[in-house]
Amino acid sequence: MITREEAVKFLEARVANKNIIKHMIALEAVMGGIYRYLKELGKQDLVSSQEEWTMAGLLHDGDYSDEVPMEKQGIQVTAWLRDEGYEVPEKVAYAMAAHNWHNTGVEPKSLMDWSIFIADSLTGLIVAATLVLPSRKLADLTVESVLKRFKEKSFAKGTRREEILGCQEKLGLSLEELVAISLKSMQGVAQELGL
Repeated sequence: MITREEAVKFLEARVANKNIIKHMIALEAVMGGIYRYLKELGKQDLVSSQEEWTMAGLLHDGDYSDEVPMEKQGIQVTAWLRDEGYEVPEKVAYAMAAHNWHNTGVEPKSLMDWSIFIADSLTGLIVAATLVLPSRKLADLTVESVLKRFKEKSFAKGTRREEILGCQEKLGLSLEELVAISLKSMQGVAQELGL
């Protein structure tokens, strides 16, 4: 499988918007956090390794650009990577396509697929909640603050709240659990995120 170092080099060469790269690093961390949490709960249907979960998070928007139509976003990145000789496992390719399933038509099936779909938008809400703090530091953000902002429909309007709320049905996690996992995971990579 492609290494993290190779993946980051690929993204830096392909993705002009550095905030998109930061978003992918955030989702990489969150996917790792969800995987570990679900494993601790004894979930037997994880079907993939933690490395596959995090790689899907890291690369999922590697084709997010004007040149790629929305129905190909999450799919084209795999084609580009494979064209360059990188190995992308089928489960990773599927999860990346499923993160944008309303456009790609690739419906989430596994816990990895649902996790990337559900957590994708949450990372943006967490960043937005951080940026309104006086310190603008993830370390100062609390789960309670994120949950409060989640309820404010006018805050970070692009957040797909209905998708995030699928965490209970699809992952067996409460919204509070998902926010706590995601926030802690992102705090762990705060330096890379510049937050």
